[in-house]
Amino acid sequence: MPNWVRVAAISEVPADGGLERVVAGRIIGLFCVDDRYFAIDGICAHQGGPVGKGGICGAIVTCPWHGWQYDVTSGKHELSEIRQQTFPVERRGDDLFVDMEERS
Repeated sequence: MPNWVRVAAISEVPADGGLERVVAGRIIGLFCVDDRYFAIDGICAHQGGPVGKGGICGAIVTCPWHGWQYDVTSGKHELSEIRQQTFPVERRGDDLFVDMEERS
């Protein structure tokens, strides 16, 4: 069953940028790409860096610690089969909600 949680106002997410949020005890990165919103696990698979604080170019976010890059639309690491967990994002008026339902 979906577990929608309000994470931010649209005005808080920079156009073609992102931010980090703690949602339901998890750190996520919330990103805006071409007026669409995406959420991925905010802890880098490499060494736990803050992916949500990384710079973004197109749909690719770069972890600020060691440069690992992920496609925010899919969570896929750019050079391997590693994949960050993604979370559905829904816009409701001026707010963004993320579905934090546990998935296997």
